[in-house]
Amino acid sequence: MKKLIAIAIFVVAGLGTAMAQETAKIEFKSETIDYGEIKKGSDGVRVFEFTNTGNVPLVIANVTSSCGCTIPKKPEEPIQPGETGEIQVKYNTQLVGPIRKTVTVYSNAEEATKSLKIKGRVIEDDSSR
Repeated sequence: MKKLIAIAIFVVAGLGTAMAQETAKIEFKSETIDYGEIKKGSDGVRVFEFTNTGNVPLVIANVTSSCGCTIPKKPEEPIQPGETGEIQVKYNTQLVGPIRKTVTVYSNAEEATKSLKIKGRVIEDDSSR
C-alpha cells in the first residue's frame, strides 16, 4: 500500500511539473523606446516588438500608460508560440518638454506584468517662425 501511495505522489508531482512548464513567455526586442529629440507635432507613433518564446498562445489582456498623453494599442488576437507581435504607442507630440513615461503590459505570460519605457524630448519647431 505504501508503494502505491508513493507512486501516486510521484505521478502527481510529475504532472504538476509538466503542467508548470506550459506557459507563454514574452520577449521584447527592446524594453525602452528613445524618441530622441523630436519636433512639436511630429509623428509620435512607435512600436514595441515582441516574440512569444513560450509554448502556449500569448494573450495580451491589457496595456496601460502612466498618463493620458500616451495611447497604447495591444494586439487583439493571441500570439502563437514562436510568432511575433507588436504593441503600438502614440505619444502626444504637441506637449513640448521631456518624455518619461511607462507602458504596462498585462498578459498570461510567465512574467504577467511587464513595464516598458518611452523617453525623449519634444522641442519647438523653429522653422515655423
